[in-house]
Amino acid sequence: MTHSAFTAPGRFWRGNLHTHSTRSDGCLEPAEVCRRYRDEGYDFLALTDHFVGRYGYPITDTRPFRAPGFTTLLGAELHSGPMENGELWHILAVGLPEDFTPPDVPDFRARPGQETGPALAARAVAAGAFVAVAHPQWSGLTLADARSLSAAHAVEIYNHGCAMGCERPDGAALADLLLTEGRRLTLIATDDAHFTEPDHFGGWVMVKAEENAPEALLAALKRGDFYASQGPELRRIARDGDWIEMDCSAVTAIVLQGAGTAATALHGASMTRARLPIERFRESPFLRVTIRDAAGRRAWSNPIYL
Repeated sequence: MTHSAFTAPGRFWRGNLHTHSTRSDGCLEPAEVCRRYRDEGYDFLALTDHFVGRYGYPITDTRPFRAPGFTTLLGAELHSGPMENGELWHILAVGLPEDFTPPDVPDFRARPGQETGPALAARAVAAGAFVAVAHPQWSGLTLADARSLSAAHAVEIYNHGCAMGCERPDGAALADLLLTEGRRLTLIATDDAHFTEPDHFGGWVMVKAEENAPEALLAALKRGDFYASQGPELRRIARDGDWIEMDCSAVTAIVLQGAGTAATALHGASMTRARLPIERFRESPFLRVTIRDAAGRRAWSNPIYL
């Protein structure tokens, strides 16, 4: 059995799913944000401005900035409240329709009677969006919060803006707890770029689709036909009986992770393939692969369900 991201028809397309512009709190106009990602070699971009009344509930129209070899997906970062810590939810919604009904969120303060985050996420999914839990470590998201967000497709395992701005980039622990409980989730890496600090071009997804078109990319995201990366490439992950086999770009560490303490790792120089036993994962409902290169950059597979 080979992971579907490596057997699906098409090729891999590189894209960023979380970015801001002057339509909310970013410092660059939408056209310039799109130009920078295009000229940095990205195949697609979702510009996801903050969907609050202060900014006019923007779903930024980036269609005029599409070009040969570069496309965009419409989306927004949705907010409502409160989470357990009393603050607003941050919910990434990619593929959101322009007429999506806003919640009553005039600014970044939670107020009594607001639509709940789980209800807002469910509405976005029903409207056709790919929905992800944004920067759980930065937000102070609790496990109870995460459990309640049952409609989400994915968790941000890495947020580059949060890495640069506050050293809280991680979503791995929360994602693994949810996966251990049986949730079917995928893992995305994003920039969350505002271009006010070095928060850009640091985390992305590689999506396997037959064409670089919004509908094809969105469908592949929902199927889980992608992996997340800061630079290293995953090229094949397959289960062969009691073993996991994989091919990748040159790395110094290859790690299998599962529920609880289930993990096994291989270390070396310029490794491009591995064959690792899954004996330690017999009681785990899932396993996933993380690779790390000599510069410390990582790539993360989506879970393989056992």
